[in-house]
Amino acid sequence: MKLCFVHERFGTFGGAEGNVHQTANELKCRGHTVGLIHGAEHGQDAALQETFHSCFKLGTKNNRQRVQAALREFHPDLIYVHKLADLDVMEALVDSAVPSVRMVHDHDVYCMRSYKYHYFSRRICTRALSPYCIFPCGASLARNHGRGFPVRWVSYRAKKREIRLNRQFQRLVVYSEYSREELLRNGFDAGKIEIHVPIHSEAQTVADSRSSDRNLILFMGQIIRGKGVDVLLESLAKISVPFECLILGEGNHRPYCEKLCRRLGLDNRVRFKGFVPQHELKGYYADSSVFAMSSVWPEPFGLVGPEAMRFGLPVVAFDAGAIKEWLKDGYNGFLVPWMDRAAFAARLEQLLVDRSLGREMGERGREWVNRHHIFSKYIDNLETMFAQVIAEAPRPGNV
Repeated sequence: MKLCFVHERFGTFGGAEGNVHQTANELKCRGHTVGLIHGAEHGQDAALQETFHSCFKLGTKNNRQRVQAALREFHPDLIYVHKLADLDVMEALVDSAVPSVRMVHDHDVYCMRSYKYHYFSRRICTRALSPYCIFPCGASLARNHGRGFPVRWVSYRAKKREIRLNRQFQRLVVYSEYSREELLRNGFDAGKIEIHVPIHSEAQTVADSRSSDRNLILFMGQIIRGKGVDVLLESLAKISVPFECLILGEGNHRPYCEKLCRRLGLDNRVRFKGFVPQHELKGYYADSSVFAMSSVWPEPFGLVGPEAMRFGLPVVAFDAGAIKEWLKDGYNGFLVPWMDRAAFAARLEQLLVDRSLGREMGERGREWVNRHHIFSKYIDNLETMFAQVIAEAPRPGNV
């Protein structure tokens, strides 16, 4: 098959980019030809460039024409769309008559805020897109993380258009039952939605967590407000036993969290390490006693948790979104009531003190994730779905 991936970024940035690269690389190894239509570049990634047979960069204008030219040149059997905010590009893709599949990574498709919780209260939203999003939610105004005015306008009409366009894909891929229910809540066809979880691992790279004497708590992820690093720090301040905590990742909330860390008197126990390349993570997992997942936004899945479990780490996380689909309280870690800092601290402390419990939970977690999530099987399922979507597409002259 000739498969054209579409993603709004090019380079190593976050989980979506990792999924694009790993999936495309595995499909290429299986003999498929993969191309990429992409937006802004985030550094040069030689491995990513080597994966794709052809790359087509979007610009600041005339992107509809750029997409049409790319499809004519690459002539794919199927389009596989990942994160994409440009609705003119999306319209060009769905109008192309090429069979198309959409991977829904998060809440961007149907939420004007994109993270499904209220900015000030942080309460998780359980509504479909509606005029309520304009008032009283106030989702039409959002922070502008770029240059210029600090607030930007989010169009309700544009979001409605985005939902209409996404309904036209032949399949929508989600990570969890939670995300599937969110799509159904917003009027998507249940028959088009499939759950495929892209947990990547190679058996030879997996090492045991040694639960060293450091009492090391590990956090890994983007340091943005929804990931709750500030809530994690407030929880750590309640722990009474000695510990260290490493926070791996970058994001716009890091300066605030570093100031909070100093204000809480944690700066001698908590270290912000910044972005850590994938190949260096194994050592951090091996030295850690417990993995802390402090997300307060409704996680569409929370891939980083099962990835830590594969290394034999117990996980402590808030009950937010789809996390309860893989974290079983008291079995492979602890599922803590949302935003309950005291309970979060108590569960972390329990695992630091009771090493045997942590090892038992970690081993059960590893066994569960290795049984239920095999990356090669994930690719098998994608191949089957892609072939089915192509077979279902009308042939020229048969329309």
